[in-house]
Amino acid sequence: MHLTFAPWDFYLILFFLGTIVPWRGAVRIKRLLAKPALAAGERLSLYVTTILYQWLLTAVVGWRAFGRNLAPAELGLTVSDPWRVTLISLLLTVLLCANQWASLTRIMHLPGMKSGLLFRIAKKIAPRTSIDLFAFAALSWTAGLCEEFLYRGFAFAVFARMLANSALSMPGAAVLSSGWFAIGHLYQGKRGLITTFVV
Repeated sequence: MHLTFAPWDFYLILFFLGTIVPWRGAVRIKRLLAKPALAAGERLSLYVTTILYQWLLTAVVGWRAFGRNLAPAELGLTVSDPWRVTLISLLLTVLLCANQWASLTRIMHLPGMKSGLLFRIAKKIAPRTSIDLFAFAALSWTAGLCEEFLYRGFAFAVFARMLANSALSMPGAAVLSSGWFAIGHLYQGKRGLITTFVV
């Protein structure tokens, strides 16, 4: 297999996404879980700072990606068959939501200590007021857009270019970018890591 080298700043971004992002997430979650409860202002601050951080990171990565001539199609920003993509997206959304609903229902019936890290995180950061709910919805929307661009767009495009001369270009890029995405969610523990990679 012959690898094509990417520009130095792409390696720096991949390093940041695969080390600094998960490390900061783990530190932040550890501090969060150490507190007995979060005040309304602390929850709101968590939502807002995460939103700002993700958009800033996305802007920097987008600036470097377009500066290095990655095409919008390579970054997953164009759709060749909108109807098919919309239909598949809706179907997958319904399946994922049903899975989440079933998981949450099951988790609610587990004793406190058996519910795991993800449940403890969710319980700690869950919105409690209408203002929280609005900010949390903005955070969810931001995470969906920014993380997909960073990992499914940028990381995938970089790995696809690096493996361009290989028969495994697309599958290899899919596995590597999924691995990078999973590592970015290391703070969620082993289960979150595996689920993020598989999904």
